Amino acid sequence: MSYYKSIRPYIFKLDCEKAHTLANIMCQIADFFPPILSYLSKKTEVENKTLTQNIDGMQFHNPIGLAAGFDKNATMIRPLCALGFSHLELGAVTPQPQSGNPKPRVWRHIQEESIQNAMGFNNEGSLTISKRVQKLYPFAIPLGINIGKNKTTPEADALNDYLKLAKDFANLSNYLSINISSPNTPNLRALQNKSFVKELIVELCKVYQKPIYLKLAPDLPMQDILELTDEAINNGAKGIIATNTTLDYSLVPNPKEIGGLSGAVLKQKSLEITKELGKILKNKATLISVGGIFNAKDAYERILYGASLVQIYTAFIYEGPFVVQTINQELLSLLQQDGFDNIALAVGAKL
Repeated sequence: MSYYKSIRPYIFKLDCEKAHTLANIMCQIADFFPPILSYLSKKTEVENKTLTQNIDGMQFHNPIGLAAGFDKNATMIRPLCALGFSHLELGAVTPQPQSGNPKPRVWRHIQEESIQNAMGFNNEGSLTISKRVQKLYPFAIPLGINIGKNKTTPEADALNDYLKLAKDFANLSNYLSINISSPNTPNLRALQNKSFVKELIVELCKVYQKPIYLKLAPDLPMQDILELTDEAINNGAKGIIATNTTLDYSLVPNPKEIGGLSGAVLKQKSLEITKELGKILKNKATLISVGGIFNAKDAYERILYGASLVQIYTAFIYEGPFVVQTINQELLSLLQQDGFDNIALAVGAKL
């Protein structure tokens, strides 16, 4: 058993948000001591050209990124980079600060290696977060910003929220991740319709010149997912992030009645969507797969079915701070075993 897994039961005795706050504090302490970050970076570094890719004008030194939701306020950028991630997706960020939903709003399903969260886009707002990012940008690895509308913004005015965020981060990010798929903001998922997606992407492309990716929910019918994907790509989006959390509470034995599930229980849903999107996006647009990825086998499967990049979140919590290093080391073995000189050659190989 790894050192992390030996102490994990004690960490899991803490309320989820308190544990996250503790992780945030530890990251900020490490940020004050560059030798600590240097040590961590050397320990987690898996440098090998086999894992490198240039995607949509961005350089990724491995395929493993951190999904949105962990570093909502951009307070942990350098420490997270030191843990081996190839890219960080910050946020979700909203134009105005908001406190999110009432607590408690995050729960562990330990036996299922999953998390249920009903956070509700709690963040410090675009002004504060953009000032924080400005101190570091451009950064050593690509930084994506996951953007969403404020809870109090009427659906009819949602476009304005997304446009403001795109402008605020136009020169402070490498890509945008469009969040209209969180289950924790009332009626947000209603924006997952062809008309709004078309208008949103067209208008965003006018003010944001870097890659834009649309993040979709796993609970949509497959036909809707495919149609929204076509609408996004045909109007200027560079790719799709699949998927957000699920509201399928049948996946765990004792679910709460609010919030979305992530982690191992989402694996099959996310994998099936990755397979279908891989078929239509191959050689056409970028696919980033998220949901239930815990190890190199999981990551490699997504890559073989068309994902150029994968992102983790729940695995980071259950497997610990060196999970990225472990995945990358084992990915190298899998690629070598199948005769791929570069990971890009493996993308979509099973399609």
